[in-house]
Amino acid sequence: MENMSYIPKPVDTSRVELSSELMQLAELMAENVHDVWAKTRIVQGWTYGPERNDDEKKHPCLVPYSELPEEEKVYDRNTSIETLKFIICKGFEITKK
Repeated sequence: MENMSYIPKPVDTSRVELSSELMQLAELMAENVHDVWAKTRIVQGWTYGPERNDDEKKHPCLVPYSELPEEEKVYDRNTSIETLKFIICKGFEITKK
């Protein structure tokens, strides 16, 4: 079922600037997001392969985050940054213990 009228309306986070500490947190979150994704794939029976192959359940990104090409890190990093900005937009404060 396709819904061609769906128009995503994410919260506008463009006015939120993250501190250097929160940018460091975003990078840690990005690595964790990748690890959660990879763990899920592995549980589903996926293994590393130099090219993605859905039939054989092979994926080139089933490597540690540090070994991903920069362009692959961007997705997880942007998700983490936007999540932190969203939290701040909603009035929450992020503090380190």
